[in-house]
Amino acid sequence: MHHQDSSVSLCDAAREFLSRGRFGLLINGQDVPAASGATLETVDPSTGAVIGHLAAGDGVDVDRAVKAARAAFQGGWSRWTAYERQALLQRAHDAIDRNFEELAQIETTDMGAPISRTRASKAAVLRMIQFFASQCTAVAGETLPNGLPGDVTTMSFNAPVGVIGGIIPWNGPLNGQWWILGAALATGCTVVLKPAEDASLSVLRVAGLLHEIGLPPGVVNVVTGYGSTAGAALSRHPDVDRIAFTGSTDTGRRIIEASAVNIKKLQLELGGKSPDIIFADADLDKAVPGAAMGVFANSGQICFAGTRVFVQRPIVEEFCQRVAAFTRTVRVGPGLNADSQLGPLISGRQLDRVLSYIDLGGREGAKLICGGERMRGDNLAGGYYVSPTVFADVANDMRIAREEIFGPVLSVIPFDTLDEAIALGNQTEYGLGGAVWTRDISQAFKVVKGIQSGVMWVNCYGLIDPLVGFGGTKHSGYGAKGGRAHLDTYLYRKTVYIDG
Repeated sequence: MHHQDSSVSLCDAAREFLSRGRFGLLINGQDVPAASGATLETVDPSTGAVIGHLAAGDGVDVDRAVKAARAAFQGGWSRWTAYERQALLQRAHDAIDRNFEELAQIETTDMGAPISRTRASKAAVLRMIQFFASQCTAVAGETLPNGLPGDVTTMSFNAPVGVIGGIIPWNGPLNGQWWILGAALATGCTVVLKPAEDASLSVLRVAGLLHEIGLPPGVVNVVTGYGSTAGAALSRHPDVDRIAFTGSTDTGRRIIEASAVNIKKLQLELGGKSPDIIFADADLDKAVPGAAMGVFANSGQICFAGTRVFVQRPIVEEFCQRVAAFTRTVRVGPGLNADSQLGPLISGRQLDRVLSYIDLGGREGAKLICGGERMRGDNLAGGYYVSPTVFADVANDMRIAREEIFGPVLSVIPFDTLDEAIALGNQTEYGLGGAVWTRDISQAFKVVKGIQSGVMWVNCYGLIDPLVGFGGTKHSGYGAKGGRAHLDTYLYRKTVYIDG
């Protein structure tokens, strides 16, 4: 499954950034070390080599960053008009566009996604910035009728809440940071971002670019460090008004508990174990690669990955043969190889976790039909590679079908009827994504209505546009990503009564 070396050489800007070796916190527009002086290693998952050292921020640093964000919110930033903030986002769009090759190479080196994937994310990142730029001038209130005596005028408007704490995961920070940055800049809030300790570099670089194009100091601050210290301090900080978090359901629960300190509103996108339902009449030429990449994309490190693939019994055998054949063609290799389709997992810790689930699947009685091993070929030595894996004969109550693995592991679960597919699909604590493949539109709609999830795809998987957005239900969290509702976390509604 691996292949000859076709490495992309780093551009000068990416090489210069990565060669810094030490990366500080960004507080009030300044690159500063952690107050404690502590650092942590950041590693290239394609090779296992240390890229450099990040400042290991803690509660003291979070407090410094929150103070800077509060001062900026109450200071000059509050006087920027919607048009001025929109112009800033338009400049950000152009700066990201101009520097995208550098950003893609930094992201690939830091978190392992193939350069083909990070380059291809350019359109999505630019769309997201355009979406939030369009929202700057759409934050409006309304004039409301009332039944009060006399001559009373009533109205409402939406005001920025203040300081946003943003905690983002390692599975795609180049894109993921914009859900928070875009919304904050559109509404006039300020931000303290806590990127994942495994993948902070593209966040630091983007924040640097924003300051180069005229972002005032203190509006966007970045505190790198561990979730258990920096992330926990941010989520319980009494002067952080809202938290936006993407990550595991367990961490989400801790953030909900911490939010009680000052009754923070939260935007949470948590775990998933999404059902992907394939009927016997599906177009398998589309459904086989579509369902496979619905699991394997980003090496399975996507929260709404369609990891439970329900296949109608008459086509189970054919589907398994075809999906195994497809999976064997998927090229796994170092992130900076131009022809890699899948890169490594993020860390040795994540590799061990995924391999332990693969071992568990066999012990639970599932049938391994392809993949399932750590890959150690010539150009893979030292990296955290696992071959894309397919299990057949999976029962919905096995742990590999219940627990989020966050790796390229696909479970094929047979079903007979539409009602059974919906019932099995809903037998999970999660409710993030789901899909259905069929040529029968009424069958598709019954599944779309029947599955309890925040987003459903029909004859496709994983398409996201911020104009439309997505969200979760059940243990997958709450609060929209994208759409008009996205900005609700960053605003509060103020009603006004005027007599006379």
